[in-house]
Amino acid sequence: MAVIDVFAIIVLVVAVLSAVAVFVIMGMAPGHVARRRGHPWAQAVSVAGWVTLIFGLVLWPLAFIWAYVDVPAFPRDRGETRP
Repeated sequence: MAVIDVFAIIVLVVAVLSAVAVFVIMGMAPGHVARRRGHPWAQAVSVAGWVTLIFGLVLWPLAFIWAYVDVPAFPRDRGETRP
């Protein structure tokens, strides 16, 4: 085995590990953001991030946007009465 073959194998392993790391980080990102922001459906956002990433990546940005959407609180949730 030539030195260039060993270098090529090392580069290939690093490239594959980098791709896997990016995939995992992208899958975890929407759920992490939702949990950090106290989203009421943080678990659903997390599942949506993984499912959309695995099955096509097209809807993954929507899961990420959903992680940033604040759910409006109803007046009864804040201890106020409705008019």
